[in-house]
Amino acid sequence: MGVTASQPIYTVEDIPGKGKGLIATKDIAKGTRIISEKPIVSISHSAGDIEQLHLSMHQQVNSLREAEKREFLSMTNIYPHENSTEDWFGIVRTNALPMGPNLDAGGVFLHACRINHACDSNATNFWNENINQLTIHAIRDIRRGEEITISYLSSLRNRRARQDELRQNFKFTCSCRLCSLPPDQSRDNDAKLDRIHEIDRIIEQGGIEALVSAPRRMLGYVEEQIQLWRDMSPNEVGLGRAYPDAFQIAIANGDVARARIFAEKVVALYLTTLGDDSPDVSQYKALFRDPASHEYYGMSMRWKTSMEEIPLELHPQVFEDWLWMRREESPEGRLTDLRDLATFPSFSDLPDQSHCESDYFDCSDVATRRPARHWCFLAEIQDVLGFSPLHVVVKDVNGVVLPLLVYTGPTGDQFSASKIRRGYTLAILYAVRHTTIFRKPWIHLKKPKMVKRPADLSLITGQVAELK
Repeated sequence: MGVTASQPIYTVEDIPGKGKGLIATKDIAKGTRIISEKPIVSISHSAGDIEQLHLSMHQQVNSLREAEKREFLSMTNIYPHENSTEDWFGIVRTNALPMGPNLDAGGVFLHACRINHACDSNATNFWNENINQLTIHAIRDIRRGEEITISYLSSLRNRRARQDELRQNFKFTCSCRLCSLPPDQSRDNDAKLDRIHEIDRIIEQGGIEALVSAPRRMLGYVEEQIQLWRDMSPNEVGLGRAYPDAFQIAIANGDVARARIFAEKVVALYLTTLGDDSPDVSQYKALFRDPASHEYYGMSMRWKTSMEEIPLELHPQVFEDWLWMRREESPEGRLTDLRDLATFPSFSDLPDQSHCESDYFDCSDVATRRPARHWCFLAEIQDVLGFSPLHVVVKDVNGVVLPLLVYTGPTGDQFSASKIRRGYTLAILYAVRHTTIFRKPWIHLKKPKMVKRPADLSLITGQVAELK
């Protein structure tokens, strides 16, 4: 956190077209805690019927000091009302800010609830469970005389979606800088926000499973999202939602080195937006010290690293390439490093038959998926058990020995004993893993030519195979 203001650094003033609002009385540095405040009235969304809510509200309002009650009653009510109960409840509904352990309650705050909305706000609100107060932090430098604003939106969407949400929930049309951009700039900004929202949806739909089934692609989505936030102007709140996703992807795959860097970035962002006494800062400081303490650690160890493997000596741009696992495509004809586990994955790291959202395919559904890049499954044959279908015991690049069935058609007899022998290397292009609880693991190939004997291994040295 920057600093907590020791004295009020704002005044409540009339804002043309907005009613009351907060104006900075001095320059406010990014990260400054502007307000830390307890509610004067609060209601829980999980409370019982409306009568109970009204009763609780009446008790709280009637117990306010005279000055507090006068301030409460002067707040805006956008809802129709016929009596004092409806009026007071409308004031709460109009002005309440999220609070409580799960943000399942709303609170009316004397100062924070005077802050007006802007889609590109210069401050943000947060319920700090450690101190049981709502905090307002500057998320960029605020000049003296500038209005202090927060966002009322559930998420930052395109202009039309923002305007619809604000009219539906708060009965006003926003005219902030973001909503007043020229048409061409507004369209460009909307396209970026739509893409950010789309990535959020992809990550949410992928869930925990995608952290290990498609980590490279998920990490690529997060990197893209972060770049979009930066292109529009650094958005501390948006970045603060993206970097934790990057941390989870890294740690779920045993990558302690990258997870530590991502945790460090989260801490820096949370110090600015939440404050150093927030539980989230404490959580990520602990994860920075020991990333492996996270519950997702060990779900997969495909990216296993230690904190000692952080390449601090790299040039900043090269370090970013390392951090985001940016892959340089090999030109046709260039030899491929057989130690590259992205190109030559183990059996457990092969794409699954039922997965579409993975590091391997471009697709909208499993039926139409196509390889997005080249990969090859390599395994040393330990024993040959049969040829219809091909049934072998193999050892993959991780040294794991497993039985393997290779189906290539109705009969599966496309292989001769001279081509499949103990000690030979089995190379299968674009292999897909099939597993069930009832059968041994297997690979199903529609084209026998995708299995290569040792003499054919030149096909995997960077030359582009035909994708059909």
